[in-house]
Amino acid sequence: MKKYTGIWIDHREAILVALEGEGCTVEKIESNADSKLKPSGGWKAGGTIVAQAVTKERTAEEIRKHQYQAFYNEVIKQLANPDALVIFGPGEAKIEFAHQLEKSPGLHKKVAAIEKSERLTDNQVIAWVKAFFSDNR
Repeated sequence: MKKYTGIWIDHREAILVALEGEGCTVEKIESNADSKLKPSGGWKAGGTIVAQAVTKERTAEEIRKHQYQAFYNEVIKQLANPDALVIFGPGEAKIEFAHQLEKSPGLHKKVAAIEKSERLTDNQVIAWVKAFFSDNR
């Protein structure tokens, strides 16, 4: 029996829907990434204000990037060897997740599509995944 998995993902959470036969399981994974992370620290007097501000922003962005990678790796760990996989969501997270998935060649080859989607309720995510795989089996 084939197992199909759909992942709705943004930077706050991922919803995994696994279809196997007539059964359907849903799992939510929350991101611990701080999307409101702001640079902290003081300012140096003199002409270095702009340079220091840019450095603090880069540091905050690097921290956020590592938090997102940890989130994507947690989602990858929860995938139970699907036969086909679809990734969808509203923002850049689906693309970033797909790039992280490239490090898992066995899973990366199973990606059937990466689709744009709005924010959906859990039931809408389930219906979307069922419709996608009923059309693409």
